[in-house]
Amino acid sequence: MNMVLGLFSLMCIFPFIYVIMISLTDEETLSRNGYQIIPETWSLEAYQYLWQMKEQLLQSYSITIVITILGTIVSVLMISLYAYAISRKQFKYRGFFTFMAFFTMLFSGGLVPFYIVATQVLDLRNSIWALILPLAMNAFYILIMRTFFQRSVPESILESARIDGASELRIFVQIVIPLSLPGLATIALFSTLGYWNDWFNALLFIDEPHLVPLQSLLMKIENNIEFLRQNTLAGGLQNELLSEIPQDASKMAMVVISTLPIAIAYPFFQKYFVRGLTIGGVKE
Repeated sequence: MNMVLGLFSLMCIFPFIYVIMISLTDEETLSRNGYQIIPETWSLEAYQYLWQMKEQLLQSYSITIVITILGTIVSVLMISLYAYAISRKQFKYRGFFTFMAFFTMLFSGGLVPFYIVATQVLDLRNSIWALILPLAMNAFYILIMRTFFQRSVPESILESARIDGASELRIFVQIVIPLSLPGLATIALFSTLGYWNDWFNALLFIDEPHLVPLQSLLMKIENNIEFLRQNTLAGGLQNELLSEIPQDASKMAMVVISTLPIAIAYPFFQKYFVRGLTIGGVKE
């Protein structure tokens, strides 16, 4: 059994190791031999190429870190408050708000109304909140947390706190949150991944270079490389420029620098992640 789990773990991490190896391979070797697990010729040329735009890269990194941390906090707070309200039988309108959350999983207003509301009503264009608020609420996560609260927070404890005179806010902060850390950590991990990997909202709402997140910047770099590759017949200058760019290796280097931080952070959530999913789905 341990061998099977070990092989499965290797299958999961092998693609990332393969990407790292390709990013450290010389571009001429890639053109001649294709992708190899052990490079014939090692090279840091791809990372050196990305380092040439280090100022914009570091700025995009900082923006992504800010929106990931702030967005995760806002998202977990909003989702947990909404889910806790609809998980309590004392809440008179819990059926209505549960239906409203579920309804958004089936139907949406569409991209055009979303863009109009974000830019003209909320005036989020070229604002960091344009990268945070659209992902702050998620109906699926709300329903997960509602189930978690119902099955993991005994009603008898809450009733005892109410008898002692505790307010609902105090009950939520001092009793519900400590008992719900596995579920909250699970939702936090989902939200963190969503914010870290998001590029579409930046494409819609961000024009200022100092607000471009990491994923959007890397997508623009890759598109520029593809543009040069597809237009090499336009002139000798472009041919010379294209020959200086480690095309395939730089793409893999982009994957590494965008994935490595979140891969390092994952083990800190792992012990809560499994427990949060199983408690929310299995009645003990």
